[in-house]
Amino acid sequence: MADSADDAEVELRTPVRPYRKGVERRQQILDRAIELFAEHGVDGASMRSVGDAIGVSHTALRHYFASRDELLIEVYRAHEQQVEGEPEEDGVGAVEDIARSADRNREVPGLVQLYSTLTADALQQQHTATREFIDERFRRVREDLVRRIRESQAAGRTPADIDATDAASLVIAASDGLQVQWLLDPETVDVRRSLELLERFLPG
Repeated sequence: MADSADDAEVELRTPVRPYRKGVERRQQILDRAIELFAEHGVDGASMRSVGDAIGVSHTALRHYFASRDELLIEVYRAHEQQVEGEPEEDGVGAVEDIARSADRNREVPGLVQLYSTLTADALQQQHTATREFIDERFRRVREDLVRRIRESQAAGRTPADIDATDAASLVIAASDGLQVQWLLDPETVDVRRSLELLERFLPG
């Protein structure tokens, strides 16, 4: 009976190894794609061109990512998870929080371009998965900013008659729009300095 139990345990464990290898391989591809987009942006990127650039066959890339949309979404999601792994500082106001995010983005203009590509794609009907991803991201960021604004209102730093949801939407719009302008004209547009004007209305 002991031999049968051991055999059963081996059978249960055997499928785990190829699955783990697949997960690790997928993560390796994502890490290399993040490096590629961070350095060169996403302009004209196709599944085949991305595969060629990171040294992965088109067939292998399609094995892990069914479409270009899925690849771009997962690259940006992986990048965000890396950033979100950093400890969050309590007591930071909504504007300062989004300004710090913009400061980090300045180091990786290619990923700012990737985000801009995703938001543009989300407006097109055929990019359903991208739209869902961007909708969810806006909701999550807006909820975090609303929380920070309400904390500031409760502390008496921000006027109580300001609608927190409207203010959060305004902060996101300002940040996203400024970063697009910065991509186009980095010598003229200072994202943080412009965002600091909003802090007069939404002090942290």
